[in-house]
Amino acid sequence: MQVQIRAPIMAIAAIALGTVCASASQPFTAAEIRQDIIGKRIYLAVPMGGEFPLNYRPNGQVDGTGEALGLGRFAKPKDTGKWWIDGDRLCQQFTSWYKGAPMCFELQRIDDKQLKWTRDNGETGTARIGSNI
Repeated sequence: MQVQIRAPIMAIAAIALGTVCASASQPFTAAEIRQDIIGKRIYLAVPMGGEFPLNYRPNGQVDGTGEALGLGRFAKPKDTGKWWIDGDRLCQQFTSWYKGAPMCFELQRIDDKQLKWTRDNGETGTARIGSNI
């Protein structure tokens, strides 16, 4: 009798866990990007530790600075560019960074303040949604 009771409980737990995992990994829609990203400071997690802030301004400008991370030794520490939404992807193009090449990202929510990004070239990372700018 114990096996018969345990099987339905395990099935219910698996369904509940699958529902939670599926909702947590849903890509942002264009509307969610506008609501949750635009007008905010987004902090990209850096592999060496620390965070790299980017400001997605409502006027279509994106800017950032890596001064706190000491990036001035390797590249221009500050840059500006433009952002736009293509389908359900957030795209950006900086003046100097990445040689001015445009790039687009699919965003997935981890929780209320954390997201995973996947760049159009397959690179991935995480970021934290900060305060309004």
